[in-house]
Amino acid sequence: MTKVMERVIRGGAAQRPPLPASVVTLGSFDGVHLGHQALLARTTSLARQRGVPSVAYTFDPHPTKVFSPERASPSLMALDERIRCLLAHGIDLVLVETFDAAFADLRPEHWVATYLVGPLHPQCVVVGHNFTYGRGGVGNVASLREAGDLHAFDLEVIAPVSVGSDFVSSSRVRELLSSAGDVAGARALLGRNFAVTGRVVRGDARGRSIGFPTINVDPAHELLPRRGVYASRVEVLGEEGVVRPAVSNIGVRPTFEGEGVRVETHILDFSGELYGESVRIELVERIRDEQRFAGVEALVAQIGADVAAARRLLLGPDAGTMAQS
Repeated sequence: MTKVMERVIRGGAAQRPPLPASVVTLGSFDGVHLGHQALLARTTSLARQRGVPSVAYTFDPHPTKVFSPERASPSLMALDERIRCLLAHGIDLVLVETFDAAFADLRPEHWVATYLVGPLHPQCVVVGHNFTYGRGGVGNVASLREAGDLHAFDLEVIAPVSVGSDFVSSSRVRELLSSAGDVAGARALLGRNFAVTGRVVRGDARGRSIGFPTINVDPAHELLPRRGVYASRVEVLGEEGVVRPAVSNIGVRPTFEGEGVRVETHILDFSGELYGESVRIELVERIRDEQRFAGVEALVAQIGADVAAARRLLLGPDAGTMAQS
């Protein structure tokens, strides 16, 4: 854990001594989807070639939450998960800039000189084709290239990435998840399963009373996919490598007149307690919509069918007939 923390600077570049040289990629990186991964791959490749550290310079909160919070899109991942993903793609240092009204008001040339060049001394900067910066977002790829000429850094602009007919973007991933719970479609754009991360909290223990104990997760981020039941996998953070098959319900528990959207997960063949633990729940396949049942007996029968479906999807076609131990 200590080693990871040394690779993360929160609050801006002023929180650490300047780097003598680096290759830097810039962006919000919400979701760390395939488009972002193209930036990260080019950044780490150039850094290795030049023998300097690779830096992902990101912002928190997302700029839209400062400019127009009432219209801001929900985040696909919590900041800690974003950092974890950036490091997992080979980045040496993640710099998290606090994006507030004062930072948003910086003139583009001042931001480049004071926040980018001064602390990071980039030999090369890697951005997406639509990157903007500075007061009012007036800084763009053209002005950043001019700044590179002035401050002696190269600029590489990465073209949009597409999967089939879809251009990869955070907004498209949000649309797939929110409108249809299309976790398979989101996976194609993310390059991995969409995950809900959060802390396990105490619920009403109703699942235990009907034979299907669940963990209740308080999500650490804002976006949840369309309500329904999903085959999933659960990892307790801090127990990397231990991933357990599960079935997750995202919804309001209409059979019990529930209020507020919850994330409840039944871990297959698991009887321990995880209260207070931070977990990552990967949503692998959508099984069905959330629905209201006439009574507990019908609900229990359907949960049994959901568990069998999750077994088949996660463990193979013969696993659905296995009895829960």
